[in-house]
Amino acid sequence: MRAIRWVHAALALSFCFITSSRADALLTSGIGLQTCERLATQLKPGAGLDHLPNALLFYWVQGYFSAANIYLLNEYTDYVDLRGVEEPAITKLVADFCKANPSKKPITALDKYIREADKVDAKESDAFDPWEH
Repeated sequence: MRAIRWVHAALALSFCFITSSRADALLTSGIGLQTCERLATQLKPGAGLDHLPNALLFYWVQGYFSAANIYLLNEYTDYVDLRGVEEPAITKLVADFCKANPSKKPITALDKYIREADKVDAKESDAFDPWEH
């Protein structure tokens, strides 16, 4: 009877690994380095952050946009207000771009988004060098 319980536990664990194997490649190689061809099959617009590839993309985008804002603030004294950047719009933007451009990288769509987004003006005193001590 004990052996049967161990077999059931092992089977249950193996199903956990099988269902997450598609997202594992995104975890190990990084969402930002994926090609559109590969990423387009992973994203599910409308599934929200409960779908791991959507969550990985959105959290990566938040970091990328934050870094872009540091650059924009220091070079142009403006930035993109990230309060309006939400997962459904980002997932749809990248999924649509990737379906139409499988040979490109999703960062192309994100860079275009940053270039075209309304910017918030800042004072020069708001700019900073994060590496300055």
